[in-house]
Amino acid sequence: MAITLPHDAMAQMFEAAPGNDLPEVPNYNVCPTDPVHVVTSDGGARRLRPMRWGLLPAWYKAPNGGPLLINARAETIAEKPAFRAAAKERRALIPASGFYEWTKDAEGVRYPWYITRADGAPMAFAAVWQDWSRDGETLTTCAVVTTSANTSMGRIHNRMPVILEPDDWPLWLGEAGHGAARLMVAAHEELLRFHRVDRAVNSNRARGPDLIEPVEV
Repeated sequence: MAITLPHDAMAQMFEAAPGNDLPEVPNYNVCPTDPVHVVTSDGGARRLRPMRWGLLPAWYKAPNGGPLLINARAETIAEKPAFRAAAKERRALIPASGFYEWTKDAEGVRYPWYITRADGAPMAFAAVWQDWSRDGETLTTCAVVTTSANTSMGRIHNRMPVILEPDDWPLWLGEAGHGAARLMVAAHEELLRFHRVDRAVNSNRARGPDLIEPVEV
C-alpha cells in the first residue's frame, strides 16, 4: 500500500489524537511487517497509532513463529482463532492513499497495478489488531480485512480490502453499537480506479513517488 497523507491530515480526517512515534510519510511502498498508521477508538476517544502490518496471534512464540497474517478474510474472521477475538473487540481503520495488486502473464511474470479511489480521497481500510508479547517484547500488530472483489476489481484480483466510508467508521470502531459485520462487503463498482505501474515496486527496497506513476500497458 501507499501512505502519503501528512500526520496532521490523517489525525484531522479521523478526529484522532496522533501518537508521537508514527511511521514516516510519504511511503509509497509499505510492505508486510512495516509499521502502518492505525486508528483505534476507546470509548469514543480515537487514537492514530503505529502498528506492525501482520497480526501476531498470542500463541506465536516469535514474530516469525507462523504464517504472516497481513489479511483477515471477512467470510471467516468470526471463526478463525487468530482473528475471532479481535473482530469482536479490537477493530480499527488503516488510512491509505492507495494499494497494489498484481496480475500474471502466461509466463508467470507479475505486473503491478496501483488502485485508488476514483474521487481522489484517501481510503480507510477495515482492520483488526492484537497486542503480542513474549519474553519482555511487546508488539502491536494488525491485519487488513478483505472480501471478495467486485466486478471491476476482479479483473485484477479476486480479493480486495474492505473500504469504509466516513459514515460507517463509528460502527466499525465500536462507537455506534452492534452490527459491524454488515460492513464487510465489497465497495461499489464506481469507487475505485486503477492503472499499471512499473515493476520496480515488486522490490521491498523500492522507494519514491515514481512507483505510483502510470506506465503503458
